[in-house]
Amino acid sequence: MLRVILGEPPRKNSGVLADAMENMATFAALLRKEMNAHEDNDHEYRKLEIWTRGLISSLDELEQSWFAAAFYRRSVIAGYMDDMSPVEQGDYARYVYFYKDGFIRVFSLLDKLGTVLNHFYDLETSKLKTHFSYFTVLRQLQLLNVHPALADQLEQIKNSYRDPLENLRKRRNAEIHYMNSEMQDDLWQRHQGLHDKIQLEDLDSHLEDLKQSLEMNCKTLIVAFSYSNEQLRKKISKAKSVQS
Repeated sequence: MLRVILGEPPRKNSGVLADAMENMATFAALLRKEMNAHEDNDHEYRKLEIWTRGLISSLDELEQSWFAAAFYRRSVIAGYMDDMSPVEQGDYARYVYFYKDGFIRVFSLLDKLGTVLNHFYDLETSKLKTHFSYFTVLRQLQLLNVHPALADQLEQIKNSYRDPLENLRKRRNAEIHYMNSEMQDDLWQRHQGLHDKIQLEDLDSHLEDLKQSLEMNCKTLIVAFSYSNEQLRKKISKAKSVQS
């Protein structure tokens, strides 16, 4: 959608993004097939299907936010706010908008995945914490030790992207709980010299954190849903054998 608005060709899914989308679509299709074949009286499969399709949309939106932020970043040339033309200030504002939208979506998507995993694997994470995050669900998965292969893979991915995730977490927390994240950088600079020009934050470094976190989301989704597809197939096969 955003690519069309920006005059760019539509995205062609590839790499980890395509793999993540495919694994989620397979899970949703398996659920739909089972619902069509048998009654889903408790609506558990329907609920999981809706959540999974929501995750597909969330990943699409996250990638679009990163793309749009990178698109507008290319138009920001000046290193200081005071040196920007009105047009460049507008492009910088649009970069900030999509960058912030992106880092908020990184954690929102992970938490939605946590809800799916918690439900599908009966982890009962809400008994530990009413409003739980993906990371709480991952700890619960490790604590219960019911699917160690899944937990180990997810933990490895989380650790591999620890630094960019932590950078985005700090900026998200500043944005949500304190002040606009880019203004926090400005405030720090004002403390250094009241009358100095305000230098822009490291846009390329921030975009790289967002890109790495998008990649982390994709790899996490691939592992979570490729494993869950296997488990769902086993569950369906077991139910058929019992019925026969």
